[in-house]
Amino acid sequence: MANESGNIGVFGDLFTAVGDLAQQAVDMAGSALKTATDTVQPVSNACVQLCTTTINSATQVVESVTKTITTALAPKQ
Repeated sequence: MANESGNIGVFGDLFTAVGDLAQQAVDMAGSALKTATDTVQPVSNACVQLCTTTINSATQVVESVTKTITTALAPKQ
């Protein structure tokens, strides 16, 4: 019977060690995810701003070309 309580202690230590390793793995995965998110966010913001600027510039070019064509085709008075 004394040996059985010793086995419980060994298994308890084993389960504690495995639980600690699993917790560390989860913590590392969470940290990696946060780091990836922190890295991707500024890049995505820059891409959105670049796309917005490009679309606005293209819109201004189209408006300018349209205005030039309309002015050129308008009857002179």
